[in-house]
Amino acid sequence: QVQLMESGGGSVQAGGSLRLSCTASGVTSSSYCMAWFRQTPGKEREWVSYIRSGGSTNYAAAVKGRFTISNDNAKNTLYLQMNSLKSEDTAMYYCAAGSYCSVVRYTYNDWGQGTQVTVSS
Repeated sequence: QVQLMESGGGSVQAGGSLRLSCTASGVTSSSYCMAWFRQTPGKEREWVSYIRSGGSTNYAAAVKGRFTISNDNAKNTLYLQMNSLKSEDTAMYYCAAGSYCSVVRYTYNDWGQGTQVTVSS
């Protein structure tokens, strides 16, 4: 069973940076997708970025050019480097794992508990 645990959230001023981490265990398939989603109260969980096992990446338009997703396979850790943060980036951030990449949340079978990011202007 895949277990995911996020860390690295916190409070930051607009324009600042944070790096989120997601440690994974139980990912046994050589072909998988890891993703970041975010959610604010009263809104749907929205896709932020994903990375395929081969290393290719994709980003939501709202974060492209500011966020970078990466994966350290030796450490079984997924990262999200977030730069030039804006108040609208404030959300609970979740990492997710699935057998293929998609922007649709229901594609992913396994989720972490989330880590809160708060950006003040």
